[in-house]
Amino acid sequence: MSSRTPRPSRALIALAGLAMVAGACGSNQTPAEKAASGSGGSTPATGAGAPGAGSTKVGFIFVGPKDDYGYNQAAYQGSQAVKAGVPGIEVLTAENVPETDEAVRVMEQMIDKGAKIIFATSYGHLDPATKVAAAHPDVVVVQQGNLIKGTVASNMGTYFGTVYEPVYLAGIAAGKATKSNKLGYVYAFPIPQTIANINSFELGAKSVNKDAKTYVVNTSNWCDPAKQAEAAKSLISQGVDVITQHQDCTSTVTKEAESAGISVVGYHADASTLAPKGWLTGSEWKWDDLYVDIVKTAKDGKFPGSKYNANYRVGYKTGTNPFVQSKYGPSVSDDTKALIEKAKKEISGADGSPFKGPIKAQDGSELFPAGVPADYATIEDKNKAFVEGVVGDMPKMN
Repeated sequence: MSSRTPRPSRALIALAGLAMVAGACGSNQTPAEKAASGSGGSTPATGAGAPGAGSTKVGFIFVGPKDDYGYNQAAYQGSQAVKAGVPGIEVLTAENVPETDEAVRVMEQMIDKGAKIIFATSYGHLDPATKVAAAHPDVVVVQQGNLIKGTVASNMGTYFGTVYEPVYLAGIAAGKATKSNKLGYVYAFPIPQTIANINSFELGAKSVNKDAKTYVVNTSNWCDPAKQAEAAKSLISQGVDVITQHQDCTSTVTKEAESAGISVVGYHADASTLAPKGWLTGSEWKWDDLYVDIVKTAKDGKFPGSKYNANYRVGYKTGTNPFVQSKYGPSVSDDTKALIEKAKKEISGADGSPFKGPIKAQDGSELFPAGVPADYATIEDKNKAFVEGVVGDMPKMN
């Protein structure tokens, strides 16, 4: 997500198409496909028969490799915290699970092995997760980074941290470090979460350096090292002297920055060992406590009606954000650290936010009006355009 952070779903089979397949394939369908076509699923029980109750196995699916120095590595580490922190639980994991109906089949396999709790950890895993939850009302299915619109089934939920807050703080470090006033941002897709991060990074930099601009390049892929290297080199050739990213795997961009002798801001995980000279700070996931609490809640039969049986979000204002600022690198001054601490207190307050207006979009239109900052859901919804100071066009999503 990646981050994610949210991820765009790709090549999912439409429900009408599934209904046609049901007539043609019959028993070859998975339970989730039958549920999607209207031939399976029921309302989950409550109380002693609540979904996930008594589970001895939990499954995690990741869209990429578990050692990507990024989004998937952080999620994998969280899964291992569940293994260590929940007595009597077995953890099943699957890497490189695409955001297609292949994810349905992988989750079904985990359920066949006895998993009663499933974590689908990528933005584009929402549709497969919804199908699996409908087919298995006794299984808790939680999805990372997306939002369920409308009624949320009693065995399902989404969860995420407020990613743009620590990214704003990292932007302050970048704004103070740059000498060219050109910051670089390599990103995958222009989904609301990514746009919010880019905007927040620029706003953080601008808060301490009015001349700072953020140059963006998209790769249209969550983890393609060749495209990432090309994007990073393109930005560096334009004079960018601080670079960051919203990619799932982060090692390539980090190494390119270090090789070029410029500064780098991390994302998703601590990759400071890859840039011992250029590392400034970053943002990373600490999923341990949240994952463990979700599993314990479901295992104890308390998932339906809980805070996790919804679109659960937490940030500096509302609780313990699982997305935290990374450690500082050697070049970050005490003055810059003090500015970041001051900003963190301000945006954590009731009337504070990186998106406290007035804020204008690239085209000069009003993106956020002056006044009381919007809540987290509104901020995510309104970040559909780049703010002033971001350089680069936004590609259209299919």
